[in-house]
Amino acid sequence: MQNWLAEALKADNPAARGNRSDYDLNSHIKLKELVNVVPRPAAVLVPIIDHTSGPTILLTKRSETLTKHAGQVSFPGGRVDDTDADEVAAALRETEEEVGLNRSYVNVSGFLDTYRTGTGFEITPVVGLVKLGFDLVLEEGEVTDVFEVPLSFVLDRDNHKRESAVWQGIERHYYHLPYNGYKIWGATAAMLVNLCDVLETTKRG
Repeated sequence: MQNWLAEALKADNPAARGNRSDYDLNSHIKLKELVNVVPRPAAVLVPIIDHTSGPTILLTKRSETLTKHAGQVSFPGGRVDDTDADEVAAALRETEEEVGLNRSYVNVSGFLDTYRTGTGFEITPVVGLVKLGFDLVLEEGEVTDVFEVPLSFVLDRDNHKRESAVWQGIERHYYHLPYNGYKIWGATAAMLVNLCDVLETTKRG
């Protein structure tokens, strides 16, 4: 898995675009919403757990009491603070704070394309291969559940749904990867599609 990720996450992978956004599926509103908007930097960890039975991806379900994105499925992560050395440091710090995954279990493999959200964040997805033996302790004020999705599920294009909903009076399109009762959608789903894109172009080593 480590070799596969190293090859897939190279900058010259033809599937890598450098940046992606909510507006990839919503070009009709891009210019209107991005005028004079300075994005806020954020980082998430894309934790791939290296099970012998097959790799999985760890995801969280946010608390219903949060003021933003309550109850949504996401990667662990958040804003890049002034005290963070870089996006990797931010992603690892936020992961430790949210789910208690110690960074000593994470081997950072590289990055997916940065992702610009309609809510004003520019997210750096940090891909990390996680070795077994870790314990998780959830910060219940932020996270109510964690679960694992098989990488094979993400790599199956039949599981990538395109849906739409009306928000603020405008129809918006998004990716949705429904899994075992969990609604994986929006930016998180789009990053998983990005992961699929770059892995598809390389052979597993």
